[in-house]
Amino acid sequence: MYITKKHIARRTVLRGMGVSLALPFLEAMVPAATALAKTAAVTPPRMGFFYLPMGAIMANTPWGEEMNAWTPSKDGRDFDLKPILKPFAPYQEHLTVISGLDNKPGASSAPHAIIPGTWLGCVHPPQQQAAHGGVTVDQVAAQHIGQDTALPSIELAAEGGNNASAACDRNFGCSYADTISFSTPSTPLPMESNPQKVFQKLFGQGRTAEEREAISSDYKSILDFVSEETSALKGSLGAHDRATFDDYLQKVREIERRVKKMADRDLSGLTLPEVPVNVPPINENLPLMFDMISLAYQANLTRVASLMMAAEATATAYTHLGIPDAFHPLSHHGNVKESLEKLVRIQTYHSKVFVDFLGKLKEIPDGESSVLDNAIFLYGGNMSNSDLHNSFPLPTLVVGRGGGRIKGNQHLRYADHEPLANVHLTLLHRVGIPVETFGDDGTRELTEI
Repeated sequence: MYITKKHIARRTVLRGMGVSLALPFLEAMVPAATALAKTAAVTPPRMGFFYLPMGAIMANTPWGEEMNAWTPSKDGRDFDLKPILKPFAPYQEHLTVISGLDNKPGASSAPHAIIPGTWLGCVHPPQQQAAHGGVTVDQVAAQHIGQDTALPSIELAAEGGNNASAACDRNFGCSYADTISFSTPSTPLPMESNPQKVFQKLFGQGRTAEEREAISSDYKSILDFVSEETSALKGSLGAHDRATFDDYLQKVREIERRVKKMADRDLSGLTLPEVPVNVPPINENLPLMFDMISLAYQANLTRVASLMMAAEATATAYTHLGIPDAFHPLSHHGNVKESLEKLVRIQTYHSKVFVDFLGKLKEIPDGESSVLDNAIFLYGGNMSNSDLHNSFPLPTLVVGRGGGRIKGNQHLRYADHEPLANVHLTLLHRVGIPVETFGDDGTRELTEI
């Protein structure tokens, strides 16, 4: 018996009028009578690195367990979820909480100036103005698993560095505070916070600067430009693929609508500070950045994403949570219970936005499972007690199952001051990258993960 079926290449894109639109995974990308797990249609795991500034409220304050809102009391499987982690309850099978971690290379007399840029590299920079950090784990991953995607990696931020109050330092310069990604020891990568620029980067509106400017001034949806190819493709798909494709196109259209609405705001009657007018408030921009990442994963535009969920030493107030205090001054809590409780609310909000992102990835098919099932994410920060600016114990989660490479549903408590670099080394091993060491002190795989 012969089985015939049309086969669409995994890298197929729709093109029209100078724009291109990548496709999500479709069953039609799998050759007939071929198991999904044995085809090139199954991609390596998506990896993501999501940075939380200014620590988490743990048991390392004079209030002890009374105010511990992060670290589970129980070790091993089926652990308890403290307030900041309670939003993860629907995805506990995908959650690994790691306690006992330290990142000594990130410690200095100028914490906010180097803490972001040392989180993923675990290399202590010399005291000089020129950048000299470590190649970060996201970029090592991008070099190995991202080279056959349109964008080996994307680097995003929920707010720009102008919201930070401590971007530069006289000893370490300005290279480490506004980024978590280094492609070489001397090359910090900018974290893009403008959603319109992110959208254009993902979908390539225009082949030249002139074309992009023309498209921007007379805005039209990229879906309109590829409408003929879209119609032709839909006619060749089965019912399940048509539903998947329609869902994907609807998400593209919705993000386009949100980006355009933000760009079209009439602010002429207001006196504005010197900030990018196209970057919305953090409570709008943070979910939008997560949606961009979700769409990029779904279309296989990238397999590696990094996101700063707030600027380091941010002056932003989370007024949408009813908290008038600016985040950074509030982080100097002085062990005042009211301030600690406000910080827990902010950190729980970050968890909720991230969990909403996980829910969307759970609904995106990826081979025989979902993008979430095949993902490996690092979620956490490079500071512990924000009042002390210390680096132990670091709030750290590994999220996702990595297609069976990550056990999940574990609280792992290591001996005090286990190097964070060992987590990075372990995650690289889980995606098949055979590094022997990482950073200044990463020397062993944490096999329990």
